[in-house]
Amino acid sequence: MIITGGTSGIGKAIAVSFARRGAKVVISGRNAEALQNTTDELKKITADVLPVKSDVSIEEDCKNLIETTLNHFGKIDILINNAGISMRALFADLDLNVLRKVMDINFWGTVYCTKYAMPSILQSKGTVVGISSIAGIKGLPARTGYSASKFAMNGFMEALRIENLKTGVHVMVCCPGFTASNIRNTALAKDGNVQGESPRDEEKMMQPEEVAEELIKAIQKRKRSLLLTRQGKLTNFINKFFPAWLDKKVYDLLAREDNSPLK
Repeated sequence: MIITGGTSGIGKAIAVSFARRGAKVVISGRNAEALQNTTDELKKITADVLPVKSDVSIEEDCKNLIETTLNHFGKIDILINNAGISMRALFADLDLNVLRKVMDINFWGTVYCTKYAMPSILQSKGTVVGISSIAGIKGLPARTGYSASKFAMNGFMEALRIENLKTGVHVMVCCPGFTASNIRNTALAKDGNVQGESPRDEEKMMQPEEVAEELIKAIQKRKRSLLLTRQGKLTNFINKFFPAWLDKKVYDLLAREDNSPLK
């Protein structure tokens, strides 16, 4: 299996969970040191670990990730598109390059990796997963770029699923809800600089290890979608029937964050 963004948070937890089950694990990431550290940890569990330094926003890196995997292991059974980046700024204040960067990683990274892995996954009748977000179900203020990237991912994965109804390929979207991870610390501010801190209490969120276990069970059952956390499920439900009311609640919730750009 391949997991992009596999050096921290949900991605790393997924890699560890698969390794403990005896899977052959390929992890990718942009930071060479973090990639090596995660590889060393995984090798304490299994010898079948392949690290590939990749920036998923670069098509050639994605192609290399897939080709390196095939050269090493011979096939791909599972591709988990997890690499992602967030942002926090009002759209009116936002440098558009921030939005482009978020789209390049979150959406185009998924497209590139899936495109090059698809021939092998078709042959193995394997699984393609997109790690999305509640922000791909309900637009979040001050996260226009992030929400747009996740809505785009959801549409891409849904269309891909329908295309493959008769091929045996399993396509699943996972929306974890607020989960403790590094994504808020590395979120981009309006000028493209890294935010550097989380505006939320990470300890009160769902832990990445829990997400990983739920994800693996969902893959085994070949579910079409996985929606996690009580807050995430409630948001999805309310948005279907009372979207305008939910708009106000979402605004109020995110306006209470530390240093929120919402007035």
